[in-house]
Amino acid sequence: MLRSRIIPVLLIQNKGLVKTCKFKDPVYLGDPVNAIKIFNEKEVDELVILDIEASRNDRGIDWNMLNRLNREAFMPLGYGGGIKNIDDIQKIIKLGYEKVIINTSVIENQDLLKEAATIIGSQSLVVCVDVKKNTSGTFKIYNHCNRKITNLNPVEYIKTLESAGAGEVIVQSVEKDGTYEGYEISFLKELSQLVKIPVIALGGAGSLADIRKILKTDVSAAAAGSIFVFFGRLNAVLITYPMQSEIEKEVLSFE
Repeated sequence: MLRSRIIPVLLIQNKGLVKTCKFKDPVYLGDPVNAIKIFNEKEVDELVILDIEASRNDRGIDWNMLNRLNREAFMPLGYGGGIKNIDDIQKIIKLGYEKVIINTSVIENQDLLKEAATIIGSQSLVVCVDVKKNTSGTFKIYNHCNRKITNLNPVEYIKTLESAGAGEVIVQSVEKDGTYEGYEISFLKELSQLVKIPVIALGGAGSLADIRKILKTDVSAAAAGSIFVFFGRLNAVLITYPMQSEIEKEVLSFE
């Protein structure tokens, strides 16, 4: 049976591993290197690392941290946070990261994405698209740097990313982040049918059953944070990942 793309997402703040809820109140979980070592043992296929404060604080990339994390990882890594120019993108790839994840820097200007696609190829370029409902209940693109909802339509925006050279998109629900309420199934299902590039769902997973539900739609992969770093109703810190046999039983058995 083919392995399903179920991707742990690690959030970094001040060099530490954290987890947020609705993009707020980050809880410190420890050293991200320890998490990576555990994911190595669990034979995770790929891992996403997002520095949640680099762009917001305009401080750029912590290269020492990136190098340290990459040296410990046995699986392909994707990194996002603080990326400002093509030099940053090329340096991340040279460090050994398989994918570069861009967010706020392309909301108003896709030139960086176009240039990067020409130089390193679309297969290495991922755009993280944050979405949130406006006052009328319509999903719009959310800018996490200024913490404001834009007027950008997610489908139209992702289509511009396709044209600019994005290889895939991570679509993250702000309101579902850290809630264990399940993914935005209807929205993500419709979105993935309307765009051409692969869509990775993120935000709201509370169980393998939630992952099963989203993977039954046309999304390409399911990403999650809380269920891989917390355990139990009190959110005790526990870095974990299901065994392949458990994934086959609980996620891939769609019939």
